[in-house]
Amino acid sequence: MPQLVTLVLSPKEAADAKFYTAQAARRMGIREDQIALARVVKRSIDARQRQVKVNLSLEIYVDREPQPDPVHFDYPSVDGRTEVVIVGSGPAGLFAALHLIELGLKPVILERGRDVSARKRDIAQINRNGAVDPNSNYAFGEGGAGTFSDGKLFTRSKKRGDYNKALQTLVFHGATPEILFEAHPHIGTDKLPRIMQNIRQTILQAGGVFRFESRVTDLELRQGRICGVWCGDERIDGAAVVLATGHSARDIYELLHRRGVRLEAKPFAMGVRIEHPQALIDSIQYHCETRGEYLPAASYSLVSQEGGRGVYSFCMCPGGFIVPAMTDAAQSVVNGMSPSGRTSPFANSGLVTEIRLADFEHLRPEWGELAGLRFQQQFEELARREGGDHQIAPAQRVSDFVAGRASSSLPRTSYIPGITPSRLDRWMPDFIARGLRQGLGTFGRRMRGFVTDEAVVVGVESRTSTPVRIPRDPVTLMHPEIEGLFPAGEGAGYAGGIISAALDGERIAEQVRHYIR
Repeated sequence: MPQLVTLVLSPKEAADAKFYTAQAARRMGIREDQIALARVVKRSIDARQRQVKVNLSLEIYVDREPQPDPVHFDYPSVDGRTEVVIVGSGPAGLFAALHLIELGLKPVILERGRDVSARKRDIAQINRNGAVDPNSNYAFGEGGAGTFSDGKLFTRSKKRGDYNKALQTLVFHGATPEILFEAHPHIGTDKLPRIMQNIRQTILQAGGVFRFESRVTDLELRQGRICGVWCGDERIDGAAVVLATGHSARDIYELLHRRGVRLEAKPFAMGVRIEHPQALIDSIQYHCETRGEYLPAASYSLVSQEGGRGVYSFCMCPGGFIVPAMTDAAQSVVNGMSPSGRTSPFANSGLVTEIRLADFEHLRPEWGELAGLRFQQQFEELARREGGDHQIAPAQRVSDFVAGRASSSLPRTSYIPGITPSRLDRWMPDFIARGLRQGLGTFGRRMRGFVTDEAVVVGVESRTSTPVRIPRDPVTLMHPEIEGLFPAGEGAGYAGGIISAALDGERIAEQVRHYIR
């Protein structure tokens, strides 16, 4: 059996395999040449003290000891087997499809957007302030919102499924093995498209079906049971339907509402994107002027309670970019992404506050359970009116936002379409502006230099999670009133990121198998 050795090293030492292998041998009381393999199983950075340290856990295999096999999965052929319709090709839909294949069922994936290659062109057009395709953008298309946003894999929902298997599945399809041991694993938006293509090939080779540009327009419901879906004039039948459409598919919520499928309004969060020079965040977090070559771009995670309402950072992207995440030209929506190397000179994060049911109660008489969706939409449309032409977003220096004054100019930004000065605190709902301002004051006291003229807030970060939950039975994971309908992932209100959505998709596949037997 391999032995686990934990070392506390400097960043330079932790980057030197020969050095840490020798240290492990010394710790074990053996010669270095007796070690056949020193495999990193966990790596994390401790920057709490002025001297930054790296915690490194190693699995040590000595001579003649069997070494671990490389990650590998065998997917059986499901050609001709019972078909299950999956609506959406994000993490929940794809991992549901992979596990359905393992369980002997044939997935038929319907994706409203385009494949990765075509989607890249549509996204490039958005970045150039061209037209926004409502079906192919940063939110919709092969791989879902995560493919062209960031690729962070950290999750707190490890009890929901096999977290390690999910990571290993990504490695099998092209992710770097480092995601298996990093404390906060990250793939990068430059590598995710190829991984999504590889997953698609696995599904196709096993006999599954992919149908792009297939937007679901109706449900085939018979006596409380779903038998398939409609894409325009074409009906696609299935023994069950997995609904994994992501949190931006507003037309699906509207369809369900129109067809009398029970929905539930839920709390969510909205705010802005905040962007700093990465060098500033590095200096704050690593307690030094420059971080050096052996440390990654620094990140942060901030949370506070302001007036009884939570304010927190969300989806922090060190060495990243702000991107236009609207799905309609009438909206201004931003998100963050970072490539695998995190080499951008900017650091950005969502900065959001709680949106409670009471905050959109005034919209319930007209919109019912979709009131939160409408509140979210109004916020995005307001930001669009306050921005510039096309995707140019409203923005304000952080110091000015906190002080309640206009910004006469703006710092450089990673946001390619461009930003324009705007008094965000004047047009956004007062409780959001007040919460963000108070939260920034708290964060500035914790991270000296965080509130600065060099930083900018950009509007708006509104797609943190869905304002609508599609209910499901806690045991069967089916909708409690529609037999055969399995809501999954972020869009159904049961996940909050790539891995949690993937784990939810696998759980759904298990229950679909039980249902079909």
